[in-house]
Amino acid sequence: MSLKSTASKILAKKVVRDIRKWSTSPKKTQKKVFRSLIKKASSTRFGRDHDFSNIRSHADYVQRVPIRDYEGLRRYIDEMVEGKTDILWPDKPLYIAKTSGTTSGVKYIPLTKESLPYHTQAARNAILCYIHETGNSAFVDGKMIFLQGSPELAEKNGIKVGRLSGIVAHYVPKYLQKNRLPSWKTNCIADWEQKVDAIVAETRDEDMTVISGIPSWVQMYFEKLKKASGKHVGDLFKNFSLFIYGGVNYEPYRAKFEALIGRKVDSIELYPASEGFFAFQDKQQESGMLLLLDSGIFYEFVEADRFFEENPPRLTISEVATGVNYVMIISTNAGLWAYNLGDTVQFTSTKPYRVIVSGRIKHFISAFGEHVIGKEVEEAMQTTMEEHGFLISEFTVAPQTTVAEGELPYHEWLIEFESPPKEMTKVETTLDNALQQQNSYYADLIQGKVLQRLKITILKRHSFTNLMKEKGKLGGQNKIPRLANDREIADALHRLQA
Repeated sequence: MSLKSTASKILAKKVVRDIRKWSTSPKKTQKKVFRSLIKKASSTRFGRDHDFSNIRSHADYVQRVPIRDYEGLRRYIDEMVEGKTDILWPDKPLYIAKTSGTTSGVKYIPLTKESLPYHTQAARNAILCYIHETGNSAFVDGKMIFLQGSPELAEKNGIKVGRLSGIVAHYVPKYLQKNRLPSWKTNCIADWEQKVDAIVAETRDEDMTVISGIPSWVQMYFEKLKKASGKHVGDLFKNFSLFIYGGVNYEPYRAKFEALIGRKVDSIELYPASEGFFAFQDKQQESGMLLLLDSGIFYEFVEADRFFEENPPRLTISEVATGVNYVMIISTNAGLWAYNLGDTVQFTSTKPYRVIVSGRIKHFISAFGEHVIGKEVEEAMQTTMEEHGFLISEFTVAPQTTVAEGELPYHEWLIEFESPPKEMTKVETTLDNALQQQNSYYADLIQGKVLQRLKITILKRHSFTNLMKEKGKLGGQNKIPRLANDREIADALHRLQA
């Protein structure tokens, strides 16, 4: 066992002990974070505007600080980007993370000297928890790859601006620098396809032990590796033993990944965003990710079914229950206050608090009141794939309300198959039944003849990649929404089939 491997086990033991301390006192931990945030920001512009000096409790906070999304905080953020100090958080931010979604414009998210360390610490601790649980530490001596955005940063009014993954790349610990791939030069390639080709050339002859990234983009890397080498990824990288991912649910990709790799490998799920690093998988056999309650973030939760009420109840960590769909609201040491991240989560455990990401509050289908969410379509797809034994590259779902006279509207599933199943009608039936089991409102609409059963549209290979390329969002942290309440993405995909 190498010195680095031995040291990782010692550090892992300490980290797990520290996590146990705060995770077994969740209410006390969050109360401490809350008080610290309010005190620190009381003299900022936002703090003065919202009377932070007189906030003594969560109830006071709810009364003074409404829930806002990015647009609601934009006037403050714009002043920060202009270089003004003490706006949302004391002083200027260290960095501005530039982020954009598939269906939204550019956002500028502040990163402060208090918030940034938690991004790197959480990723490190996820790996150390895995080492402590499994005893597997040999991978620390091999090469590690993190598929990410360019580390090249621009400057705006004296503040460095770039993608979160590119910013964090500047803070990779020295003891990992020699192990880390791709090279700085390759990481700076702007064109994603050229970048992946360069990564393949750099890594195919290396001893890769850890690979990390959003599954859809890692899949592209694996496919190019297999094409270039003629080997399964697991044969090419014989010591590859750990896949680290975040951004989307891995389960729809798992079977395809195992086929590309040629064997199973362990995986760790992360829940990072530019706004904060919220959770990571701390146990291999437990469902959900450990919510990080001691990382400079105060959490509130609003039941998704009540979110659009005028003043929905804002619950603290001690008030949540398992199995309920919540919109997660965050207040952070980067100066985001009662901020609606847009994600919905469900708790799988409250001792300790573990979550799964169930979808996006803006990404759902409820054209007829069914309110189908991302988690439900993903689980229905997983059930169907297992029953019929097919693999997919990607899929999305949209309502189809423009139908012929006498025909009922339906949900259209646009799927890019590895190879389409022969009995598509049976696949549609299984998929529809599985979705009905996931969502009783959808089942009622089907059985009540308000909707007809779903229909599958088979897409050409690389349809999703071509769509992202067309939108200028190929690679990096960008991803296709799993479902939408409109047909913008669906219609764009149809156009690409012509």
